[in-house]
Amino acid sequence: MESSHNVSEFILLGLTQDQESEQICFLLFSLFYAVTIVGNLLIIITIKSSQSLISPMYFFLSYLSFVDICYSTVTTPKMIAGFFVERKTISFAGCMTQLFFGHFLGCTEIFLLTVMAYDRYIAICKPLHYMTLMTGHVCGWMVLGSWTGGFVHSIIQTLLTTQLPFCGPNEIDHYLCDVHPLLKLACIDTYIVGIVVVANTGMISLTCFVVLVISYIIILVSIRRRTSEGRLKALSTCASHITVVVIFLGPCIFMYLRPSTTFSVDKTVSVFYTVFTPMLNPLIYTLRNEEVKTAMRKVWIRQVDSEDK
Repeated sequence: MESSHNVSEFILLGLTQDQESEQICFLLFSLFYAVTIVGNLLIIITIKSSQSLISPMYFFLSYLSFVDICYSTVTTPKMIAGFFVERKTISFAGCMTQLFFGHFLGCTEIFLLTVMAYDRYIAICKPLHYMTLMTGHVCGWMVLGSWTGGFVHSIIQTLLTTQLPFCGPNEIDHYLCDVHPLLKLACIDTYIVGIVVVANTGMISLTCFVVLVISYIIILVSIRRRTSEGRLKALSTCASHITVVVIFLGPCIFMYLRPSTTFSVDKTVSVFYTVFTPMLNPLIYTLRNEEVKTAMRKVWIRQVDSEDK
């Protein structure tokens, strides 16, 4: 792969070049990554161990947590390691691998969030048909479809990028390998490729966001006729999901629904969907969900009791 390019490695300029800021960032992002791994693992273990969390919503949530662990691992450890070295390099193959898995897992998360919104729509608006429509078989196919959609999206992005000639310079003004910064380094006019990127990544983000907004408008209209307790429960569940959607899809739309240009705030915006969202997901879904908190306490008590014996 490398032999077809003059560039065998890229230099990542990182999140900041200030040494004092890098030390602070090292501590912060190490903490963020630890919280991401522990929090999402805790959700997966709780859902798999609990007899009460068997609804499709928690089935999807366990996969969302798994994707979050993988997604944050694609970029965050490399970024944290970069705070220790002055010259942050990544091989051409490593860069393309990071690009592929970043888009693969990121797009899979978008599709999973959309599937979860559909699940909430059926549960709240068509409760009598919920168990008939959202069977285990259907849920499995939805998850598989999310993974497949993410793979197809990512392979298109990666193949388009790897075919570009890179003659130098090789400095990427970012902490990760992504399409827009790489297009700036290509030796040819990348206008057409940039349009494909917008049509691919940008439109997926925008379309899913519009679908999600419409589904929640329908949900909010439908719960007006319910009791106050029923409305509060539905709103609590939906509020958690809407929060995650806005934090994740908002920055994605800003980053990819535009021509192949880069802005000074791009690195900061990227932190939201590569670092913050995977970390916040378990906090958002547990702090606002009594069922998950109760299940976690039961798993903890069961674990303590087994150790005492």
